[in-house]
Amino acid sequence: MSNDTTTTAGAEVSVRRRSLWGRLYHGETTFDFVGRRRVGYGISGILLLLTVLFLIVRGLNLGIDFKGGVSWEVASSSVSQSEVESILSDNGISVREAKIEFLKSRGGGDDRVRVQVPEQTAEVQTAVQQDLAQLAGVSTDDVSRNVVSATWGKEITKKAIVALIVFIALLSVYISWRFEWKMAIAAIAAMLHDVAISLGIYAILHLTVTPATVIAFLTILGFSLYDTIVVFDKVHENTKRFGNTKIGYGDIVNLSSNEVLMRSLNTSIAALLPVLSVLVVGAWVLGVEVLVDFALALFIGLLTGSYSSLFIATPILASLKSREKRYSGLRDRHASGDELARLRVGGGSGPRASSQSAAPGSLEAARALSNDAATVLSHPPRPRKQRRR
Repeated sequence: MSNDTTTTAGAEVSVRRRSLWGRLYHGETTFDFVGRRRVGYGISGILLLLTVLFLIVRGLNLGIDFKGGVSWEVASSSVSQSEVESILSDNGISVREAKIEFLKSRGGGDDRVRVQVPEQTAEVQTAVQQDLAQLAGVSTDDVSRNVVSATWGKEITKKAIVALIVFIALLSVYISWRFEWKMAIAAIAAMLHDVAISLGIYAILHLTVTPATVIAFLTILGFSLYDTIVVFDKVHENTKRFGNTKIGYGDIVNLSSNEVLMRSLNTSIAALLPVLSVLVVGAWVLGVEVLVDFALALFIGLLTGSYSSLFIATPILASLKSREKRYSGLRDRHASGDELARLRVGGGSGPRASSQSAAPGSLEAARALSNDAATVLSHPPRPRKQRRR
């Protein structure tokens, strides 16, 4: 028997030996997402633990848009950090509470110095503005000043939380209506997982959280949901396909995840490339610093969203569904490797007697399903014509 075919109980089912890329393209991979769920849970658990630790110890680096304060910005290439710190100290401002940034221009303009401090009186704001102008050798009008109150920052935070709650509520209702409530729980868990890990990365790297970051996080929720719904729709389709067979829900989830794996990868790559272009070209090449906050949050969120749809949402769904009476006896049995490939070829077609008589999820069941498919696909022999005498 050649390597291009696999014989099972007298029935021959063609199994083409493709490259990894070919198997991905045709949805023929056999990755065991459910069986290796502990690996995904472990990675996410470590990241979530680090998130909690850094949020407690260091906290988020909130911009002045959230906590309120004053910022000055002036174009200069000769100003040093020690000189700026001296100006702040002379005006009674703590250097520890200040944030001094030197923004390098990559678009042909002048380098700029940005200073951010907590709320100050009008007299202090004017004095610092004049001192920075004198230090940079420009007029006072060339030093921009921006004042944000803490009340406005709290209002932004409140609206962001309300938007998140409303989004989750509408999401739960829609998925429960379109699919079922257990899929809604799994999708929401994966979505919150993405936001939490994204916040954790911001806390670990001490990146500044701005209103653009919040907008990007809300955008992340939509992408995470879309990628998860793609997988769940295939799971829902295959659940109907295997409705009359005794196959564990873990097998259905594994089969569905592998069938849409290439689509998920294409969607993620297509979404990540424009964001990467904005991050590299817009922020680092052209020097548009305002794009950094938005593009960086999007890039981190898209990566976590692609990961969670396959390694968090679907395993959680499999765990919830496997507790149902219909699948409870099949929780510890699921196909992988060649058995999963045979389920893809032979499952859901033809008579169910042979597949139901074998142990569900076992190699015998997979072979039986393949035999059923072979029986349906093979044509009965044509009756021979009687010769005339």
